[in-house]
Amino acid sequence: MSHTVITSTTTAGRTSGDGALNLGYTRTIPGLLKLGQMLALLVAFLCVRCARGWPSWAVFQYFEVVALWFLMAFLVFFLMHLFRLQAKMPCINWPLTEFFHYSVGTILILIASIVGAVKSGGVSALVAGSVFGFIATFLMAVSLWTSYSVTCGSHQTASSRQPLAGTRSV
Repeated sequence: MSHTVITSTTTAGRTSGDGALNLGYTRTIPGLLKLGQMLALLVAFLCVRCARGWPSWAVFQYFEVVALWFLMAFLVFFLMHLFRLQAKMPCINWPLTEFFHYSVGTILILIASIVGAVKSGGVSALVAGSVFGFIATFLMAVSLWTSYSVTCGSHQTASSRQPLAGTRSV
């Protein structure tokens, strides 16, 4: 009696002919989080930008700058994952870079949203911008938490590896 073992592999998504485009990333948790962050930051920026009668000019200028800066940063990270560019630039530790941007972005967007909500003066567009800022902060905190496990999680060193039972160490 003979036994046959059949193995098969599947990919996470469709790719272009040369494999340069990773469309499967848009359906992963990190990809969806990045899309949600970019959408929330875009709506927050547009709400504040299109509002009339800012009660505190400096606060909402800060809000606009921070929202637009991290929108562009997350767009760059999204495109890097989409086109698999991090493999072409191995000199940069991309998970650590993203972790740094998420940590700084979470703090700065949270500050901008809190101050924007306090100084909105009842202008509904500014309140909406602050709410979307809080949504973006939450999504960035989730991304920060998930990227922390990838970046700073426990790593096994060569000295802590145990040989498998029944095998010899060389």
